[in-house]
Amino acid sequence: MTTAHPTTTTLTGPPALAPLLARGALLSPLKRPRPDADFPRTRLVLPGLRVDLARLAAYERVCGFPTGEDALPVTYPHVLGFSLAMRLMSGRDFPLPLLGLVHTSIAITRYAAMPTAAAYELTTYVEGLAPHHRGTEATVATEVRAGGEPVWESRSTYLARHGDARASGREHGSPTPASAGPTSAPAREWRLAGDVGRRYGAASGDRNPIHLHPLTARLFGFPRAIAHGMWTVARCLAEHGTPDATTVRAEFRAPVLLPGTVTYGAEAGRFELRGDSGRRLHLSGEVGPYPAA
Repeated sequence: MTTAHPTTTTLTGPPALAPLLARGALLSPLKRPRPDADFPRTRLVLPGLRVDLARLAAYERVCGFPTGEDALPVTYPHVLGFSLAMRLMSGRDFPLPLLGLVHTSIAITRYAAMPTAAAYELTTYVEGLAPHHRGTEATVATEVRAGGEPVWESRSTYLARHGDARASGREHGSPTPASAGPTSAPAREWRLAGDVGRRYGAASGDRNPIHLHPLTARLFGFPRAIAHGMWTVARCLAEHGTPDATTVRAEFRAPVLLPGTVTYGAEAGRFELRGDSGRRLHLSGEVGPYPAA
């Protein structure tokens, strides 16, 4: 295996998502994922990025954040960096197939509040590959600077399932631990409309077919469309609240079918989303101050 030297590519604007998703879909059948495969070493840098306030407002509405605030929601930089991540993951040199790739976790650190009117520099790169008991997992990093200072960073893991595991749409993310139980805090029931995936897709640009319509979701083994994992964590954090300087960690455990009913619970910085009368864990996470108290 030949290891490429790291390179930096500076972009003049966010890449267009539709061609990247199409390219990733066309190349997916050619990919043979394995944890020791080489991966792109390019760092994509997008300087001088300004937030589109109309798209931000649409995102805030669908996720449950207050609209018109002077600071970005803690999960919104993920949306800003999504097209950069897709440019890397849809490329011929990325070894995992984009189709069927499962977002399994995200870890976020926000060092300070991020004003909506500021200019930001984004950097995105593939940090590495690792074996997973269901296949191969890639870690994608996104870092955000304002005025030359780091203000936000994340690490997302994406799983390509191998063999029999890849063919089943019944599993999404990590398995639910048998010992996991609901939080003792009172749970809130949320009834989710069937168009949540389409609304979030329009606001975020993530128009993966598994989220948009029952017919396209069935092509990947799901009985109905499923909610975006990043919508579920954003909706939970909108309910929970976060400090200006904060750390967030979330694991996506099982798909949320749309339409559907879920329950949200939180206690002592932990939060979770459950379905099936509390028996099915969809999402678990934790949020706290940075640095930790």
